[in-house]
Amino acid sequence: EIPLLAEAASAKPGDPALSFIVHRGDEQCAKVENVIGDLFDESDVFETNASSVDLWIVAGNPKRFKEAPDLAKLPTGDVDLSKARALWVSERCVALPFAVEDASKVAVELVASADGGLAITDHGSGGIVCEHDHSDLRYVPLEIDPMCWSSPDAGEAGDKYPHVRAAGYTLARIPDAYVKEGYVPWLAKCQLAVQCKDVNVDGSHGRLRDATSVQNHGAVDDVFGDYAGPLGAEINRGGFGGFGGESSVTVRVWAPTARDVRFLLFDRPSGGDPVFETAMRESADGVWTAVGPIDWEGKYYQFSVDVFHPWGGGPAGAFVRSRATDPYSKSLSADGERSHICDLNSPDLKPAGWDDTERWKSKCVQSGEPTDYAIYELHVRDFSAMDESTSWDVRGKYLAFAETNTVPVNHLKSLADAGLTHVHLLPTYDFGSVPERVEWQKTVDHGWLASLPPNSPDQQAAVASVANDDAFNWGYDPVHYGVPEGSYATNPDGATRILEYRTMVKGLATLGLRTVCDVVYNHTLSAGPTDGRSVLDKVVPGYYHRRDLNGFYENSTCCNNTASENRMMERLIVDDLVHWARTYKVDGFRFDLMGHIMLRTMLRAKEALEQLTLKRDGVDGGKIYLYGEGWDYAEVAHGRVGTNASQINLGGTGIGSFNDRLREGVMGGSPFGDPRVQGVMTGLFFRPNLFIEQGDADEQRKRLVEDNEKVIAAMAGNLREYRFENKDGFQTPGRDACWVGSNVGYAAQPRETVNYVSAHDNETLFDGITLRSAPDVDLETRCRINRLAVATVAFSQGVPFFHAGDEILRSKSLDRDSYNSGDWFNRLDYTGQTHNFGVGLPGREKNGDRYPFIEGLLGDVSLRPDPALIARSVAHFREVLAIRQSTPLFRLTDAEDVQKRVTFYNTGVMQIPGVIVMGVSDDAADGVQQRCAKFNRLLVCVNVTPHEATIADARLATDLAGATMLAHPLQGQICPDDYLLGATCVGGTVVVPGHTACVFVEPR
Repeated sequence: EIPLLAEAASAKPGDPALSFIVHRGDEQCAKVENVIGDLFDESDVFETNASSVDLWIVAGNPKRFKEAPDLAKLPTGDVDLSKARALWVSERCVALPFAVEDASKVAVELVASADGGLAITDHGSGGIVCEHDHSDLRYVPLEIDPMCWSSPDAGEAGDKYPHVRAAGYTLARIPDAYVKEGYVPWLAKCQLAVQCKDVNVDGSHGRLRDATSVQNHGAVDDVFGDYAGPLGAEINRGGFGGFGGESSVTVRVWAPTARDVRFLLFDRPSGGDPVFETAMRESADGVWTAVGPIDWEGKYYQFSVDVFHPWGGGPAGAFVRSRATDPYSKSLSADGERSHICDLNSPDLKPAGWDDTERWKSKCVQSGEPTDYAIYELHVRDFSAMDESTSWDVRGKYLAFAETNTVPVNHLKSLADAGLTHVHLLPTYDFGSVPERVEWQKTVDHGWLASLPPNSPDQQAAVASVANDDAFNWGYDPVHYGVPEGSYATNPDGATRILEYRTMVKGLATLGLRTVCDVVYNHTLSAGPTDGRSVLDKVVPGYYHRRDLNGFYENSTCCNNTASENRMMERLIVDDLVHWARTYKVDGFRFDLMGHIMLRTMLRAKEALEQLTLKRDGVDGGKIYLYGEGWDYAEVAHGRVGTNASQINLGGTGIGSFNDRLREGVMGGSPFGDPRVQGVMTGLFFRPNLFIEQGDADEQRKRLVEDNEKVIAAMAGNLREYRFENKDGFQTPGRDACWVGSNVGYAAQPRETVNYVSAHDNETLFDGITLRSAPDVDLETRCRINRLAVATVAFSQGVPFFHAGDEILRSKSLDRDSYNSGDWFNRLDYTGQTHNFGVGLPGREKNGDRYPFIEGLLGDVSLRPDPALIARSVAHFREVLAIRQSTPLFRLTDAEDVQKRVTFYNTGVMQIPGVIVMGVSDDAADGVQQRCAKFNRLLVCVNVTPHEATIADARLATDLAGATMLAHPLQGQICPDDYLLGATCVGGTVVVPGHTACVFVEPR
């Protein structure tokens, strides 16, 4: 019994007076909203003087009853067309979410309406009908397959959608006659539902047992997904001497579920009506085509798509006519309002010398082996938006990278000269979170912000007030994959962005740096039939996005997850990567949440890129590196929807993934826990911060030694089969580092490991150290730990990755997630004269729960590095880059070679905690072929403790017998360090100063 208050009688009509949810365990069983005013009116409750009213609900039935229902007349299943629980997984196979124990006692039908309007009659007990008077409505009988998923075509569908098969769905078939008579393409364009009814003794249909809408992406993929022809706008130039026909423009879009597609041409980027409109012609492969004269070039276009959309209105969706841009757009108007027709090969869109790629990339690293690379992650806007030496009109834009003699450009040049090889740019495709026209962008007075206290909340409040309308966002919200972002161009309308993007790539190459694009194929910013930033989902609704077993779009990546298990989504990804490589001559791609992409897709992309040649395509596909976030979680975890591109699955592919084990070991904790949990370099055991409970000294020592193995594994390339002596004195493979079954080591080859300790996500390296350091750790020591962490990445096998600003002790004022925190919190000052620690409390939305313990830190300006400390950190970064590039012994390419050459000392039960000693041999006596002309061997020593450590290891004494070990010739030369004067290696004894990484070599 639930008491109803008389005050409810004064509620306005339509106001809910009572709503509730009933659960069976953790599962929602029934949801009831607005009882009074919907099911009951006020007279039922308050004018009859009744002591109570009865409400009856039945699990899985959306109806609410005033009287006890007759269960024998109600459905036994979930009759709700707002859910799409049935899946049409191939041309003939339909997966049903209910069991059919005796196929002779039920009738299962696929209900198709060419005009929508499907609904369930008699409150769920009658059946599915069409509420539209003139719709073409058909009931297709489905045949229950007694072999279920064992038949060949069903087995293929089950392999493609393993989560459906694993859910125990019943397998039904569309009769062969319907397939042969060509019903399937027509059905694909309809609103679809499935109903299951009892069969009476006389053969008539009785009670409705279950009813649901249908997901059709599997059938669409099976019937139409093999299309391999051109898509997008194609300019066809007439042949020589008039023999090739007239020049023309052809526009194609793949939309097999659409009833009608119209082509709309505009002569302006925004506003106004179309200057031309025509119906597009559909072919049997689901492609709609419009052909027009060459004077379409330079104009803008949209599609008008008439299609059923599950979000089209009403509980079960509806047919809608949406205005859509081209998924294969290559140019756009501002904010992606309209697609733009342009010739990517036009000389007007190429910087001088663009076609002579080999010449302008001559200063870049020429190796095709990723372990020879050193990658620097950078945001286009961070690079120059607040730099006064950059021309005012290109600050925060592509062209800033092509400026000469500016502070940011000179800084990159100095890093490239030292050994940096690649600049990884955060998203530069068209994203939807920034107004692209400058006049629409809001700003904050930075002068006023600078006048505020260092721990004031006012800075973040001011930034937040314009955050969704300013010029800054990381950009992980894609709208059009194949077009450069317009806010970084001097003119966001039309093809200017193409020319300026190419100018940026060429400008970086002249500094000796190759360009890596950050790509986000795992989700789109928007979906649905109406949002202006929805593209794919307007053209083929429900196909490009991954849906759960109720038909709802998965959003575990933050937005609308895409489904690369579907072939045309996979094709879009592969086509887009090839387009960026050929059109913009980039040399790498970093994949956001790569684990949400199918492994098959990644391998096909890698294969397609490797086919590119300098002569034919203007780019050497053998030098294009693919890497990304191989996290395995949510609906893709453990191969649930197919074999995904997760860390564990990537071994042997040559595709890299971020090694979060190193970051966790070095920094401590995880990105999702308390940021004060310490790691091996931030004070665990040696300098506990006492901010949080981390166990007693013995417990901390145990965790220190355990996390130390994460660092050891990373320094050996994080190889799953590399064997070393573990903390218990046993030889163990990297996959069992820390504990058996840990999967700490997961790579098959060094190139598959991207080692890092900081990235754009979470706090900067300096901020992370600040949060974790004990209060009595002085600023100079904190800066030294920053340098120690950077050196560990540089001296490890694998591919080193650095966050822009690691070298200038970058701070974002302790912001944990600065994706929308504006230029103010994301500032990079390459002059080294200012520092961004203590520029206000970071954004309340992402950091408010931390204010109690970060407010005091930010208010302490003594924790802000001065120019001398910043300059020293920059010099140190250049030094470790140069040391890494000085010898191939830091850049081994083969796992077997790593096993032969790399040895760790000070391991096992008797180890001195906190000191890692790694030897790399180039001595023929160790059974290896010579790779280094300078050194016979090297020794890397990393001391994370605050005090000098002496390591006397019998194995080291044996291995160094007769060798004279000297400090690396570059060590201390670019960044003088008095600590290094105390570093020695004599015989089998190494002395390493506290918080120091040093390298000894045996010269040849």
